[in-house]
Amino acid sequence: MKKKVLLVFAHPEPGSLTRQFVDVAVETLQGQGHQVMLSDLYGMGWKAVFDAHDFPQRLDAERLSFIAESGHAYATGTQPPDILAEQQKLLVADAVVLLFPLWWYGLPAILKGWIDRVFAYGFAYGYQGEGNRYRYGDGILKGKRALLAVMVGGSAEDYSPRGINGPLDQILFPITHGNLFYPGMDVLPTHAVYGTGRIGAAGVELALNAWRKRLANLFAEAPIPFRRQNGGDYPDGHVLAEHLAIGRTGLLVHVSDEDSLPRAVA
Repeated sequence: MKKKVLLVFAHPEPGSLTRQFVDVAVETLQGQGHQVMLSDLYGMGWKAVFDAHDFPQRLDAERLSFIAESGHAYATGTQPPDILAEQQKLLVADAVVLLFPLWWYGLPAILKGWIDRVFAYGFAYGYQGEGNRYRYGDGILKGKRALLAVMVGGSAEDYSPRGINGPLDQILFPITHGNLFYPGMDVLPTHAVYGTGRIGAAGVELALNAWRKRLANLFAEAPIPFRRQNGGDYPDGHVLAEHLAIGRTGLLVHVSDEDSLPRAVA
């Protein structure tokens, strides 16, 4: 069945591995009959800074409240056109793929700015004016798939479960669980390419072939089993039930079956 896939990518170099992943994704997905939408953030000259310019018709000209002004702009249709255009892409997409290099353990600033500005109050959070009722498995993007394709300069060992940098899945948890699962998306295990600072032509070809195979299962692969807020695991909507993950704390208690969770796919 034909699907719509949004590729959001952040790298300023046209010859980068990130851009090669984008080109292969377009070729592969279109070859499967899917429709591909592109958001080339550097190419678009995307405004990364979330500031007062995003609210042309302020509720309060004296003090800037981002939540209040974001909600007002979204509800009244006064958001800047670039924000509205990206929201419309998200609404029609069946899957969203974020492609980026890992910079200082996180997203490039331009991609973080895309999330900051596009994920407005009333849209990605505060959905339907219900505060925190629709989040972590529910929300405006519920039922859509999400995947991170991350280019990592360091070795896989550095990001292994006991690696010096910390496990990549936990480093990216604020993105997978926070940015994508929060508004309802089904998030797939991260696709990572390690050692990109020293990768040669043969390594690039291996990486691109692995990426083609991964994309073939984009709509069949099982998502990360994050616990849903409204599925019974959080009786008060805030704290995990006492009978679950007994004696454990930390990020991974919010995965329903941690032992079965695939690590970031290389």
